[in-house]
Amino acid sequence: MTAGRMTGRPVQWVEIDRCALVHNVAEFRRLIGARRKMLAIVKANAYGHGLLEAAGIIREAGADWLGVNSLEEGVALREAGHTSPILILGYVPLDGAAEAVVRDLRLVVYNEETVAKLSEASRKLGRPAYLHFKLETGTNRQGIPPERITGFIGRARRRPGIVAEGISSHFANIEDTTDHRFPRRQLEIYRSAVEALGKHGIHVPVRHMSCTAAVILFPETWFNLVRVGIGLYGHWPSKETYLSCLEKRREPLSLRPVLSWKARIAQIKKVPKDALVGYGGTYKTTRPTTLAVIPVGYYDGYARSLSNSSYVLVKGRRAALRGRVAMNFLTADVTDIPGVGLEEEVTLIGKDGAEEISADNLAVLGGTISYETLARINPLIPRIVV
Repeated sequence: MTAGRMTGRPVQWVEIDRCALVHNVAEFRRLIGARRKMLAIVKANAYGHGLLEAAGIIREAGADWLGVNSLEEGVALREAGHTSPILILGYVPLDGAAEAVVRDLRLVVYNEETVAKLSEASRKLGRPAYLHFKLETGTNRQGIPPERITGFIGRARRRPGIVAEGISSHFANIEDTTDHRFPRRQLEIYRSAVEALGKHGIHVPVRHMSCTAAVILFPETWFNLVRVGIGLYGHWPSKETYLSCLEKRREPLSLRPVLSWKARIAQIKKVPKDALVGYGGTYKTTRPTTLAVIPVGYYDGYARSLSNSSYVLVKGRRAALRGRVAMNFLTADVTDIPGVGLEEEVTLIGKDGAEEISADNLAVLGGTISYETLARINPLIPRIVV
């Protein structure tokens, strides 16, 4: 979600490429076919892309459901006019049960207390509560153990107002390896649990267990609702996922990065040789140097771990970071880039001419993953659809 209306030009902004996002949705739709429903994950401010901006484009492009992490995200989508099914994947506090029912938000559940509160809210409001039961298959965080799932769902179904709509699970180690024995074991546990439910006369109509990597690598995880996350935004979950795709002799999806992050230079500063730059004096110039001061810092989501190791693009050329990334500023060396002036556009993520900085590039330099690089971009930074 982004800030309200602004006057004047922002000092930094995020551009969302509508055509790229539509293309990526179409790629996954082509893969899974028209028969299955697609649940597009827009949690964490749509992986940093802007919840409302991304959700609107994704729905127009053909996704059937939206997946969020919190009650607040679900409410924001409803207030923006979204009428599609919305599934809350994260935890909803007990005192939020009534709001979820009022807003017609589906919940992933794994606590008896949550089910009881939803039933109570459903009775009072005269509206059903749609539940998706999370089966524990190996991640060992949210989830109901397989040996308890039949009893859990059976008890839930007997409560007034409860609709047992879905059963889900999540893979623990499908992205970080090319050895997929563990996810196959998880899939086996999931299938066995669904089969056990059937033997007890319990039919839960909606089944889902996929993530982007699973969608690409294992069609058997698609069931009848396909969850897609990072891939919608143009990023492979990992290099291992890409390699596994090639090993399976499958044509890799054509994914286009959706997000660009840009800013304007706040000051051009000339400093002599042997000048120290930034907090702690962690960089010393080796020649007379021209520095560009850029009003972006770790508050904005640009990782402090990128200090003295990353670069930005100015006039289509790389400008190395000098000194530490501070809370609200970073500094780049533009000595060898002629004609750089005040408020010159700087690219932090994206393309400029023949050069490009991807979220994956920054993730490697910062010792993390593209998910974090994207999701931590401050929601207050304007998202502009282009």
